[in-house]
Amino acid sequence: MAPEYLFGLVVILLPIAALSGWYFGRKDARANVSGTPGGPGVSQDYFKGLNYLLNDRPDKAIEVFIKVLEVESETVETHLALGNLFRRRGEVDRAIRIHQNLVARPSLDKEQRGLALLELGTDYMRSGLLDRAESLFKELIPTRMHERQVLRHLVDIYQQEQDWDAALDYIQRLERVTGEDMRHVRAHFFCEKAQIFSSAGDHPEAFRLLGKALKEDRKCVRARLLSADLSTLVDDYATAIAHLKKIEHQDIDFLPEAIPRLVDNYRKLDRIDELSKYLARLSELHLGITPVLVLAELTAERAGLDAAKNHIVAELKTRPTIRGIDRLIEYSMADADGESRQNLQLLKETTTRLVEDKLNYKCGTCGFTGRSLHWQCPSCKSWNTVKPIHGIEGE
Repeated sequence: MAPEYLFGLVVILLPIAALSGWYFGRKDARANVSGTPGGPGVSQDYFKGLNYLLNDRPDKAIEVFIKVLEVESETVETHLALGNLFRRRGEVDRAIRIHQNLVARPSLDKEQRGLALLELGTDYMRSGLLDRAESLFKELIPTRMHERQVLRHLVDIYQQEQDWDAALDYIQRLERVTGEDMRHVRAHFFCEKAQIFSSAGDHPEAFRLLGKALKEDRKCVRARLLSADLSTLVDDYATAIAHLKKIEHQDIDFLPEAIPRLVDNYRKLDRIDELSKYLARLSELHLGITPVLVLAELTAERAGLDAAKNHIVAELKTRPTIRGIDRLIEYSMADADGESRQNLQLLKETTTRLVEDKLNYKCGTCGFTGRSLHWQCPSCKSWNTVKPIHGIEGE
């Protein structure tokens, strides 16, 4: 066993051992005063636990200390503290044993039992036993003990199980208890439901749920993007464009997500002139490099590479970005040859690698970064906190 691990267990178990010795020493003293024979077996168990600990047998030591530390009102907090320590260290099985031992004792009062159930449910969640955790938390609901924690845990469980109806039910209960405004989270739950119905081919129900999401949170970019995608799927390209243009006014940071979809729908309607004017307006507002690059692409199609190259150069003079430089090199390679082309190829490989390795999104709550957009942060589990990164390497 690693010395660091053993040291950690010593730090945890020695206070427990000391408390056990103090508690049962006091208990024996009381017994002797009252004329009742003491409990020599208890002291023997206590020293046996210490011996196991000092001889690098922590599992045995834990078993002995749990056995010695009888569950009475004076020791419940010690059991809870020990269980929480094990859970924080990732030793959830041991935490479960301790908290199960507590819950099984009929001597606990209502408050103590409620806290023990909460801790055991948390252990089960940590170990992935969501059905057991759900059962314990639901047992606590009628008592209204630890209500906020219980409701938060249940919302978390139903999200993991993708039971969005139950998640919506319990998040509304949580809002009533806490007074928090969680409309933006409810909007995402409706989006999750809409995606399920859309995948099943029930487009009317998917549209209805997306409408509810926007009613919950009019700034829900995800609901707009999904509405646009669904409209495109049913060949309603004009409606898809209308949805996508509203993202500029919902959250301008997400325009890079909308622009490729706009290009697709405008092309299907053969309204490229209108698209070019819209992109030119976005470029003038300095809303990232994406509209500039798409406009350059359209310019290359209609007026040639020289015109597209001039467009990119003008942009780079005021706002240099890696993606802009990468595109300029690509255009310049078209009419280069010999050593010049080889040098440009080397530069292109470098800029392409920089673009591909770039982290495109960042969570404003925990700082998580990634290459894909997550509506719920994979790290801190917050909804609506991951956004595109802007700047010299940004969108």
